[in-house]
Amino acid sequence: MQTTLKIVANEDKLRAYLPRELDHHAARPIREVLDRRLFEEKPTVLILDFSGVEFMDSSAIALIIGRASACESLGAAVILTGLSEHQKKLVRLSGALRTKNVSITEV
Repeated sequence: MQTTLKIVANEDKLRAYLPRELDHHAARPIREVLDRRLFEEKPTVLILDFSGVEFMDSSAIALIIGRASACESLGAAVILTGLSEHQKKLVRLSGALRTKNVSITEV
């Protein structure tokens, strides 16, 4: 089980394997690392992999929306993958999918 953030760069994609708990304590350092990598590598796609996430609160939604904004300025898309049905419901209810460059898929 992934307990820390892991980022894999592949061609023009960054894939972030998110940690088991994604709360307000974990979100800030994740945001800082992701933003630094986004602006250094300028990928066309950021994949946020939730497959290892067992707990998330509203900080996870803020993380998604904030990275969507950062990616939009780079012309990049954000793909959410590995979400449980409950997590998908939370993301949909939050309105995060109304951001034009965010989508859920199983990549």
